[in-house]
Amino acid sequence: MKYVDEFRDPVLIQKTAEELRRAAGERHFRIMEVCGGHTHAIYRFGLKDLLPENIELVHGPGCPVCVLPMGRVDDGLSMAQDPHVMLAAFGDMMRVPGTQGTPLEMKAKGADVRMVYSPLDALKLAQANQEREVVFFAIGFETTAPSTALTLLRAKALGVKNFSVFCNHVNIIPAMRAILDSPDMRLDGFIGPGHVSTVIGCRPYEFVAKNYHKPVVVSGFEPLDLLQSLLMLVRQISEGQAEVENQYKRVVPQEGNAAALRAMAEVFELRPYFEWRGLGFISQSALKLREAFAEFDAETKFSVPGVRVTDPKAAQCGEVLKGVLKPVQCKLFGSKCTPEYPVGALMVSSEGACAAYFNYVHRVQAVSGG
Repeated sequence: MKYVDEFRDPVLIQKTAEELRRAAGERHFRIMEVCGGHTHAIYRFGLKDLLPENIELVHGPGCPVCVLPMGRVDDGLSMAQDPHVMLAAFGDMMRVPGTQGTPLEMKAKGADVRMVYSPLDALKLAQANQEREVVFFAIGFETTAPSTALTLLRAKALGVKNFSVFCNHVNIIPAMRAILDSPDMRLDGFIGPGHVSTVIGCRPYEFVAKNYHKPVVVSGFEPLDLLQSLLMLVRQISEGQAEVENQYKRVVPQEGNAAALRAMAEVFELRPYFEWRGLGFISQSALKLREAFAEFDAETKFSVPGVRVTDPKAAQCGEVLKGVLKPVQCKLFGSKCTPEYPVGALMVSSEGACAAYFNYVHRVQAVSGG
């Protein structure tokens, strides 16, 4: 198949769903979709309604905005308070709350906060505003880290002096390991993240199959992609197999993107540890700039508070991120926490599990009276 419409063919979707029901039998399956993009696709396309009840989906931590702790948001906003600083951030970050509000609210109070679509846009802002220091609020898994790395390489080659990066790039593999080591988490397999895998390939997931005996299927984002990936997982689990399979072969190379990995290796190194919302501190789970790029490191240029901040007590973002709770089980969901007035990042991000439930499940139930 070559075209998007083919992956949304209702006849093929029904046939695959029926095959999945037959393969699942009576056994209960608990499968985590690591990526928030998969969560949104599952509910956007109504796939949850096609699945047998004995296949339980657990939503994982693969939303880069969601896993950022409030303390790091506060650190970024502390730089924006400097009148000489222009803070540039992706759209998802603009409404993520820290203890003092969101970047968008900071902008309304007079801070120079700009929304950008890429780190290269932030570099262009620096070139056009040489009297200002432009700080790019970098977030994301291995999916977006290469673009930040390439932008820093370009900034260095051009000799741009008023550009820096507040680096919050994280790695998916340590997070998966932390989930597997969690005593309150029981999983049978993983739908592997498609976007991250275009960069890192499939080999890094082999430890899940080898050490934990859990299968991983790297999946695309269309309805048939996800149904086929679930079918592949159910068959492996039923047969007692644990392998890494690549359903998304049309996009994901087995060994990843060599050019992207080289750029990341040149610019970044691993942090000794990094705090994740809901998962706590995970060793070697995030990236920082190498010494050769220290002149572009916002944490070196500016004094940031670096204070740990806990989520509001009533919000249960951490439990949702770990897959312990479904979004609707959070006490604030749909009442005090909505996309218009979010308490937690999971209700803001286009990959957040709470936003997926609110937009594709909660509203439908409200309209139908369910």
